[in-house]
Amino acid sequence: PKMQKYLLHNSVGPEELPTLKELSTSEIWKIWSGASRYIHRQLLQKRAVEIGVGTFGLVTVHASIEEGKVLPVERPVFILSKPLRSFYNLECDEVKISDETPVVQLDFEDIAAETHFRQEIVEQCIHETLLCFAGALRDNKEVEFSFR
Repeated sequence: PKMQKYLLHNSVGPEELPTLKELSTSEIWKIWSGASRYIHRQLLQKRAVEIGVGTFGLVTVHASIEEGKVLPVERPVFILSKPLRSFYNLECDEVKISDETPVVQLDFEDIAAETHFRQEIVEQCIHETLLCFAGALRDNKEVEFSFR
């Protein structure tokens, strides 16, 4: 599976990140913004999105609204893939997306059209960023990955 490429035995060197080196920070931000909007659209349609290192999906949580009243609320979550968790020996909360939820991959063509980047640039940018993410996990660095 394509997730195997994020199970790193060695640190990620700059030679593995040719696209990120060519792009400006704001270009990388634009591509990930496009990916984020794509994920958001899928979640609104009750689909989960698998991105190579894990899956974005919705889980139902119960929010207390007033004395004794509970409201089921759908909350977006990111669940790191099991092989990645065990490979990097990570502790994660056990969260599960419903088995009925259809799972889709990122649609690079769609994101490229929306962000006005070539499809292979979008694909490489996302792949190389995830490589950096995996590299940070491998080297035990703290990672903050924000999505709007």
